[in-house]
Amino acid sequence: MKKSDFDFELPPELIAQAPLAERSASRLLLLDASAPALQDRMFRELPQMLQPGDLLVFNDTRVLPARLFGHKSTGGAVEILIERVTGAHEATVQLGVSKKPKVGGRIELADGSHAVVLGRDEGFFHLRFEAPEPLEKLLLKLGEMPLPPYIARHPDASDLERYQTVYAREPGAVAAPTAGLHFDQATLDALRERGVDAGYITLHVGAGTFQPVREDNLEDHHMHREWLNVGAHLIEQIRRTRAAGGRVIAVGTTVVRALESASKDGQLHPFAGETQIFIFPGYTFTSIDGLLTNFHLPQSTLLMLVSALAGREVILDAYRHAVAERYRFFSYGDAMLILPRPAGAG
Repeated sequence: MKKSDFDFELPPELIAQAPLAERSASRLLLLDASAPALQDRMFRELPQMLQPGDLLVFNDTRVLPARLFGHKSTGGAVEILIERVTGAHEATVQLGVSKKPKVGGRIELADGSHAVVLGRDEGFFHLRFEAPEPLEKLLLKLGEMPLPPYIARHPDASDLERYQTVYAREPGAVAAPTAGLHFDQATLDALRERGVDAGYITLHVGAGTFQPVREDNLEDHHMHREWLNVGAHLIEQIRRTRAAGGRVIAVGTTVVRALESASKDGQLHPFAGETQIFIFPGYTFTSIDGLLTNFHLPQSTLLMLVSALAGREVILDAYRHAVAERYRFFSYGDAMLILPRPAGAG
């Protein structure tokens, strides 16, 4: 398949630039393979779309304020975007700078501490931060929330709360698992009262999630690496859910990538480590029965993943509907619930 097979027209004004006043006030497009047509719903109606005994699987990663600013010894401004924290004082980063620094180059930060360039791997740099506190604490002191490149404004104080899920607890991401941004405590309580269970994985979303697909032939594309953890407790929850006839619904593409990475020969196993899994049409899913997700960029790996689940033409038709109905797109936009036909169903 070609990258161009996943293009669609998106008016720029539909790209959400800020969150709504209430998390659960988003719209939700329901794509249910057992229903005759798409349904325009509201996110707060989600509990009525699920059944008692279903299991929602969330990504509990917490976004770090991962954008830093500094300058080189020559005075040139430098923007640092943390891709991944690799140690107490080290990280893999992207650098925004007019002239790329050499190994040994020093970047002075706003508090007078320094970052030293240890090496370079293609578009990423390896830095050591010479500061008394661990890097995560340094980021909390100096960092800015790393809003996606398609949000054309500087982050403000509200983004510290809103570009973060209400259940985030494991720090390490530099981009939010955005399908989870719609959940507020009232929605979580309503799901619990409905008899819908909750489980958690951790996948630390990297800045590479915004990297474009550069190869037209999808089989030539190399995915970025991300760290994940799928624990034994969740696997037992999934086993019990399936045994009782319930469905496993992933909250976001990061959960899909984590569960499918932990699956071997159709069976889930505890797994902690890196994944470079790339899911596109032709892939056979073994770990999920549905997906709650946001609307994704044209030609993106995330659009390819949802197309693998529901079918490329089905998804592109749904996106055309969403554009016509003026849904809000991308990280701070609206949601979509995909309930594909069960495997083996006619």
